[in-house]
Amino acid sequence: MKIAVLGASGRAGSEIAREAAARGHQVLAIARNPAKIPSVEGVTATAGDASDPEALAPLIAGNDAVISALHFDVSADTLLGTLRKAGVHRLLVTGGAASLEVAPGKRLIDSPDFPEEWKPFATGGITFLDALRQVDDVDWTFFSPAALIFEGPRTGAYRTGGDLLLTDEAGESKISFADYAIAMVDELEAHRHSRARFTAAY
Repeated sequence: MKIAVLGASGRAGSEIAREAAARGHQVLAIARNPAKIPSVEGVTATAGDASDPEALAPLIAGNDAVISALHFDVSADTLLGTLRKAGVHRLLVTGGAASLEVAPGKRLIDSPDFPEEWKPFATGGITFLDALRQVDDVDWTFFSPAALIFEGPRTGAYRTGGDLLLTDEAGESKISFADYAIAMVDELEAHRHSRARFTAAY
């Protein structure tokens, strides 16, 4: 598959680009500063800014899918408009965990111990997901990680779920960036969550 990864210089984006290339996909890795994108066989690094649809659309045109590992300072409407302009119909998004439910009707962000300083970014992810849920002309997937996503080993072992936060026997919700990338590329290939959100954790 030909895929474009936006935000490919970040921790999630670089791992996703690396994982996709290792499986033989043709990866166009896009970041504002392409020098920060890891040099990996099968990955072509290029400069691009998702806040500039006119410039980004020609870059991503011709790809089978776009994977966004961007922060949520670029709105869903802006990114979706860029995909439409480019004629790309599939979008996978690295989302946040804040909107996952810890109990029926109770989101993680509403928990009393949710860090206050995380809320601005978390709210951006919730707004992005809400916007995607109104869209039917782009085949989108929103991938919420576990509550803790960390630098760690690539094990290939993870569980998936829907809107409920996944926890292990110790009550912890976590996954490494490397295994998050595996789950993202598995979704790219298997296409199990069309116009839906899913999560993954150990």
